[in-house]
Amino acid sequence: MGLKKKVKKTDVMTLVFVILGFSMALFIAGPIIKLLFSSSLGTLQTALLEKTVYISILMTAYSAAFATVIGLIFGVPLAYLMARKNFFGKRIVEGLIDIPVVIPHSAAGIALLFVFGSRFLAGRFFKILGVSFFNSIAGVIIAMLFVSIPFLLNAAREGFESVDVRLEKVARTLGASSWQTFFRISLPLAWRSILSGCIMMWARGASEFGAVLVLAYHVNFFGNYACVTPILVADRFNSFGLEYARPVTAIVIFISLAVFILLRIFLRRRKAK
Repeated sequence: MGLKKKVKKTDVMTLVFVILGFSMALFIAGPIIKLLFSSSLGTLQTALLEKTVYISILMTAYSAAFATVIGLIFGVPLAYLMARKNFFGKRIVEGLIDIPVVIPHSAAGIALLFVFGSRFLAGRFFKILGVSFFNSIAGVIIAMLFVSIPFLLNAAREGFESVDVRLEKVARTLGASSWQTFFRISLPLAWRSILSGCIMMWARGASEFGAVLVLAYHVNFFGNYACVTPILVADRFNSFGLEYARPVTAIVIFISLAVFILLRIFLRRRKAK
């Protein structure tokens, strides 16, 4: 009797969790599904062929990819140090890594201007090199880099932490240098987490609105003046209403879903091998 009563209670709990979980899944999927199927293929094709739209999408993808490459070059070494070394101020650095996630991104754009604006130290230095961050593609890139780098740093750190330290020690014992150990042992074993972090960073950068709005509302992208896709969607909604903004929004969501589906398929195939 006691066992049956316990099983019944467990079933009730499972049922409640299923209802709550399904409600949350529906809350996430409902608006996306509704939006994706609210525009015909002809409407989506017409919107995609608009010069303003496809230039905006190309610029957004390019800027997010450029920011991700910078994040890889500078972020992976930091992630490795965080995973392998204990040093003074490590906890402070760990806290700093997550700050871009929690602060309002319009505030992040203002903060970046106080460093990379033409009147400030970093801005003056780069101006000598011919690089300006206000209303330029460089401004878009640093805005995306700032708000999205935590995703790559945290994923890469977890990847390196999952690599057995003993493998690195054995490699060093056998005569491998620290560089050889990193590139032949640590990096190959952590690459899946790093790739996942790169995709997340790219997607988060491509969806950034607030920081980019402050730094670079309209920029010259290879001879075409354009704005990133999130700003384009907001502009169309504010100026012309929901119907005009809907096709562009659907296209952006289609692209985002395609990227994540391809990532999942690729990682599963690699894991199966």
